[in-house]
Amino acid sequence: MRRGKFLDLLGKGLLFLTGGALGGGYTLSGAVDAEESVLHKRFAMGIQIDKCIGCGSCVRACKVENDVPPEPYYFRTWVERYMIRKDDSVIVQSFEGGAGEIAERIKEKDILRSFFVPKLCNHCDNPPCAQVCPVGATFQTEEGIVLVDGERCIGCSYCIQACPYGARYMHPETHTADKCTLCYHRIQRGLLPACVEICPTQARIFGDLESGASPLVRLKRMNNTHVLKPALNTKPKVFYTHLDGEVR
Repeated sequence: MRRGKFLDLLGKGLLFLTGGALGGGYTLSGAVDAEESVLHKRFAMGIQIDKCIGCGSCVRACKVENDVPPEPYYFRTWVERYMIRKDDSVIVQSFEGGAGEIAERIKEKDILRSFFVPKLCNHCDNPPCAQVCPVGATFQTEEGIVLVDGERCIGCSYCIQACPYGARYMHPETHTADKCTLCYHRIQRGLLPACVEICPTQARIFGDLESGASPLVRLKRMNNTHVLKPALNTKPKVFYTHLDGEVR
C-alpha cells in the first residue's frame, strides 16, 4: 500500500474513533474543493500553541508521507518543548524533532510554565532562501508555497544558511536541499497536509488566506496571531496563537 493511501486511511480511522474531532472534522474542502483548481489561492498554516500536546504525531506522519530520512536529525516539521524556570531562564528541548521521548528531566518545582511549539518552513512571502539560490531552484508557486526543484538544485547549501527559521536540511541521498512543502502533492488533490490531518487536538489549521470561509481565516479573525521573527520582514505564512515572547 502506498504511504499516501495508508495515511489517508489512518486519518479516516482516527476520525471515526474520535467522533469527528480529528483535524476539526473537516477536509481541505473548507479551503479548496478537490475538483477545484488550487490556482489563485494563498495557502498558509495556523498553529494553536495552547492545543499542542507534544505527541509528535505530526513529525512522524510527515516523515512517512514525504520520505524524510529516518535519522532523528532530519525533519520537515518538528516540535520544541519550552520550559520557563522561576528564575526566568528558558530551556528548549526537541529530541528526534519532538517525535521521541525527551531524555532530560527537569524538576517540576523549578518550572514556572511549559508548552510545545510546532515549527516548519514558514513559506514566506519574501523568502530569503529564494533570493540567495544561484540557480533558481527555490521558487514560489502561484499559491505562495515555497518549493525546491530537485532537478535544478546543485546542493550549494546557500538556502539552508539563509533560512532564519532553520527549516531546511541537505538530503543525504539526493544531496539537494529539502524542506516542508505543505504537502503540495496532497493539497493538489484536495487533501490536508499530513501533519494537519493527523493532529489529534486540532492544533494545526490549514487554509486559504483569500477565502472568507477558510478555517485559517476564521482562526485569524477570532484570535490574536503572531509570526516568528517579524522584524526580519520575511512575511511568514505560519501564524501562531498564544505565542509566548520567549519563542524565537
